Amino acid sequence: MLENPPRRPYLARGAGVERCDECRLPVDSCICEHRDEVKARCQFWLLTHHNEFYKPTNTGRLIAHSIAQTQIFEWSRLDPPQALLDALADPRYAPCIVFPSGEDYAHRMIDVVDGGNDRIPVFIILDGTWRQARRMFRHSRYLQHLPVIEPKTERLSRYALRRSKVEEHLCTAEVAIALLEQFGETVAASHLERYFDLFNGGYFESRRKWDKAEGV
Repeated sequence: MLENPPRRPYLARGAGVERCDECRLPVDSCICEHRDEVKARCQFWLLTHHNEFYKPTNTGRLIAHSIAQTQIFEWSRLDPPQALLDALADPRYAPCIVFPSGEDYAHRMIDVVDGGNDRIPVFIILDGTWRQARRMFRHSRYLQHLPVIEPKTERLSRYALRRSKVEEHLCTAEVAIALLEQFGETVAASHLERYFDLFNGGYFESRRKWDKAEGV
């Protein structure tokens, strides 16, 4: 997991609220007492847009708080973290990028992660808005050799804190849940989903309080 992620003042609604440094919910809605990691046969590496580190609504941290050995790297188009490059070159891992299918990279699409020779399947999730994720996917040359996998799921997003115009667009935590279900990691999927539900509930309760205080 990324140590000491960059921070800057959060200037959107709720900026003056005192927040937990870990779950980023208001301190009176903190869910960290429910935080617990479970192991899975796969790993998640989050390649996170720098803007996401500052947003309390980011759900990538929920994966890191729930699934053991999750790693977070800050995305850069031209200067990727050396730790990420080292991990990509490590023969212990079988990494792939999580992204919707596309004709121009159809030759890279896979349905099953090649974990032969006891290699550890790794799902690299581009953690940002859909616009940011598309740019990260297209302009990161150091990722262009990797296979691409699309989650196979009937899920529609239940994440209303940052609503996409397309219901099939899942938030980062929901993508991880779908992949865990897809590859038979039902215990880990349920564990992460419970934590995601707690986060949603805590955030909505906070918004209800803000609305009441502001007379909305």
